[in-house]
Amino acid sequence: MKLRSGAALLALLLVGGLARASSFAGFCDAASPVDPATLDRELRFAARVQQLLDASDADIALVARAGLKLDLIGQRYSHAAIAQRDAPLGPWAVRQLYFACDAKRSRLFDQGLAGFIAGARADSERLRVSIVLVPGAAGRALAAATRDDTRGLSVLAPAYSANAYAFSTRFENCNQWVAELMAVAWGDARDRDAAQAWLRAEHYEPIAVHAGLLMFAGWFSPWIHDADHPQADLAAGVYRVSLPPSLEAFALAHAPGARRIEICEDGDCAGAAP
Repeated sequence: MKLRSGAALLALLLVGGLARASSFAGFCDAASPVDPATLDRELRFAARVQQLLDASDADIALVARAGLKLDLIGQRYSHAAIAQRDAPLGPWAVRQLYFACDAKRSRLFDQGLAGFIAGARADSERLRVSIVLVPGAAGRALAAATRDDTRGLSVLAPAYSANAYAFSTRFENCNQWVAELMAVAWGDARDRDAAQAWLRAEHYEPIAVHAGLLMFAGWFSPWIHDADHPQADLAAGVYRVSLPPSLEAFALAHAPGARRIEICEDGDCAGAAP
């Protein structure tokens, strides 16, 4: 029973971008109705985040939400996306990978900032967002790649895995797509193989998730896979996956002038661990 619970937890920790459109193995159930107080809370926080973005010198930003309890794997943020000042959907709307439950495949999804922040609803303590502002030439290049459907789709894999290995093209999770889009923007990658080769050459470091008994999660969850991971990692009980901190560290190292801001609804939480 403990193993089954752990498997479900790891799937929830890493799934991040699930679209809740239909029922599939329990993870695609329809979203619960939102009470007016919760909706007001989310809209107020989203307005605060947008004001911060509006006041910045960047036209694009990496945004990550904290919507799930990640203490088990020592992480806070599960799902990253790219926000654009002049997005067609509206100011600072985000583009992201999500899993389309009805189609059982990954797709690109544009969503308003408030809707993205609402994905943090599972964290009953407080809403929290991590932002990396990307100004200048690097920001313009990333913005161009984000807006270009062809380039974005060139590094989109239909096969989803919550714990996708960062250097395999067999599966992909929401954060891995963001990593590979940076390779498209800054390394002129044209497909997933080229994107991952460029990320390796530029010393991209995925997060090493020490899964322990959760390595058996694939027995119970359709979102967890081992087939794309190196045997040495599996033997050591490690999944090397893209999570928001790995994306942020890479962007901060490769985009001149990039800076990170963390904001939570009960005050400025920049610099708080982890």
